[in-house]
Amino acid sequence: MKPDVPVALGKLGQALLLQIGPEIRAEYPQRSALVATMLLQCIAEEWERAAARRVEENSALRELFRTAVVEDAPLAERLRQAADTRDDDLRVSALDRANDSLRALLIELHAYAEERGATQLEQAIWHELLRSTQRRALSVAPF
Repeated sequence: MKPDVPVALGKLGQALLLQIGPEIRAEYPQRSALVATMLLQCIAEEWERAAARRVEENSALRELFRTAVVEDAPLAERLRQAADTRDDDLRVSALDRANDSLRALLIELHAYAEERGATQLEQAIWHELLRSTQRRALSVAPF
């Protein structure tokens, strides 16, 4: 049997919301069951898109590094090397490690852009940070 994670989480949430929650008489634990149901929905959504979102974000950062024009030779070389990497291992933990490394370089590039007054590069960085936030948004409010 191959468990379908979003379906299983949906069934757990449904059981919490429709069967277990109504049986709880105290208000606080009943509300906790509702919050747990919402968290299960968020987890199911993130499970479904986890690898795709990370690959998309890593790719966007690499493209930003590929097109960034910097005068600092060591930074330019690190950007080139990072731009040439790929996500060959699609496990979420490996994608997160790659993302952590790319984001560390993004911070360095952002500092460089601010110090040099490179407004076009800074705008590109802010645009990617906005896109990153949008990619991570969950459809279930208020999370």
